[in-house]
Amino acid sequence: MAEPVKQSEIFDRKRRRLVRDRSYRRTGGHNFLMQIMSDEILDRLNLVKRNFSKALLIGQISDGFRLQLSERKIATVTAESGSMHVQDRGGIQCDEDRIPFADHSFDLVININTLDTVNDLPGALALTRRILKPDGFFLASVIGAGSLSSLKAVLIEAEGDKIAPHIHPQIDVRTLGDLMTRAGLTLPVTDVDKLRLRYPSLKRLVDDLRDIGGTNILADATDSISKAAYNKAKKLFRDNADAEGKTEEILEIIYLCGWAPHPDQPKPTRRGSAQTSLKSALKS
Repeated sequence: MAEPVKQSEIFDRKRRRLVRDRSYRRTGGHNFLMQIMSDEILDRLNLVKRNFSKALLIGQISDGFRLQLSERKIATVTAESGSMHVQDRGGIQCDEDRIPFADHSFDLVININTLDTVNDLPGALALTRRILKPDGFFLASVIGAGSLSSLKAVLIEAEGDKIAPHIHPQIDVRTLGDLMTRAGLTLPVTDVDKLRLRYPSLKRLVDDLRDIGGTNILADATDSISKAAYNKAKKLFRDNADAEGKTEEILEIIYLCGWAPHPDQPKPTRRGSAQTSLKSALKS
């Protein structure tokens, strides 16, 4: 009998762990992009008129974030694909599509900045729904499609005919909403916060990406960009600078939330009828 064909994966799991450990060594989980996302997640959570008792925190989430949940009497468990963060916090090392927790273990799951590099994102969202108690809440942020347009442009121009993948594909807000629905999460809401950042050099931008574990972990990644191409990319980046010597880069941060099913939940509105932001939806 023939062996089943192993489905190829987009991301190299081992490389992902190494990159996330490297980012933790660089920053200890403290960097301004994670802080922005964490603050926004807390703002949205504070709008939810519900008491939670036990939360799963996925990603390199700071002690300050955990403390704020503790002040609300919410016990926390940490999960992260890298080993160093969870070793420091007594958490569980795992990929999001291989979460080892039993069904209905948590009434709150928070994921900050990891979903864009999960091999089986539909499976990860389905697992999230399963480990939530009925009427449990899922809240997440992720860097989405439309991000890093300046970086992509200079890399393509610098490499010419020898273009190689250095940035992984990013997911768009509509697809995330569809995937939450497919996973069985109810009342899904998504919105986008566009960050306009200005950098004095390409190196500073790349450093920020390294700080959040945002460098190349594609399974079919080729060798690193050549020195000549990288130097050309740096020059192209500088050439795009404004009068103050800084080049704009855009990050589109997608915030998403959904609920584990429960009979007492309100019925969802007709698809495409919602005109409010995630924050507005949480107030209702």
